[in-house]
Amino acid sequence: MGSNRIEAFSDGMMAIFITIMVLEFKVPEGTSARDLLPLLPNVLSYVLSFIYVGIYWNNHHHLFHTVTHVSGAMLLANLHLLFWLSLIPFTTAWVGENHLAPVPTALYGSVLLMAASAWGILQRMIIRKQGPGSILKKALGNDLKGNLSGVAYLMAIIAAFWVPVVSVVIYALVALVWIIPDRRFERVLAEAEGGE
Repeated sequence: MGSNRIEAFSDGMMAIFITIMVLEFKVPEGTSARDLLPLLPNVLSYVLSFIYVGIYWNNHHHLFHTVTHVSGAMLLANLHLLFWLSLIPFTTAWVGENHLAPVPTALYGSVLLMAASAWGILQRMIIRKQGPGSILKKALGNDLKGNLSGVAYLMAIIAAFWVPVVSVVIYALVALVWIIPDRRFERVLAEAEGGE
């Protein structure tokens, strides 16, 4: 099977995750701008989570441009990734409703860490299928950005129990690092097309 089907399914799932997050908002009872203030923690957690899902969606698109044939292992690894991403709406709502309480903030980071781990597993399944001349392996190199992100999530999870706001800053910094589409894929794909 080609990659179009897995991309379309994943696109639809990620759109659902974003929709679920926005449906969690409760309309304020009043009509003034001041009535919106209690929603601010929910809005901020939504914005951060929207960015994260958007980053995964964008990089997923680039990732599967390196794939010509999808294996069963890739399908399972992709479902594993989608499972962890599907928990983002729940943790987003919990963090927003509880104003950065330690356990919700740590759980939010744990879901981000597990999604990042699932992303790494998906990459490894693709590399294994592509063999020694893997386009993806060439694009990733030593994947310093991916490895440092995992370390940052671990630090943020630990920090959540002492200073939860530091955790959120770390989550936002990791998102900023990834918000620009991963150019490694585009570069290697352009080289591969030029070499044909």
